[in-house]
Amino acid sequence: MDIKEMRENASQAADLLKAMSNKHRLLILCHLGEKEMSVNELNNFVDLSQSSLSQHLARLRQDSLVKTRRESQTIFYSIANPSVVKLISFLHSEFCA
Repeated sequence: MDIKEMRENASQAADLLKAMSNKHRLLILCHLGEKEMSVNELNNFVDLSQSSLSQHLARLRQDSLVKTRRESQTIFYSIANPSVVKLISFLHSEFCA
């Protein structure tokens, strides 16, 4: 790997870590790592108002960490980036196991 490619990869890694570097977003991603969830389901696990939760989900969606699926009036969220699954799994083994 050449230095230019390393710089680009480092920049991508920094952007990913920056998007995850919030305790609420980490908790959201931990729950989404287990299964796809709606906002109402996530609200049961995360101690945030629905408005704040929606803002965090919007940030995660903007950064392409989560994706959505609509079923009637309900929007379901799931992890979109395979690197996030690996990082969440590692963090879970280090801090939650």
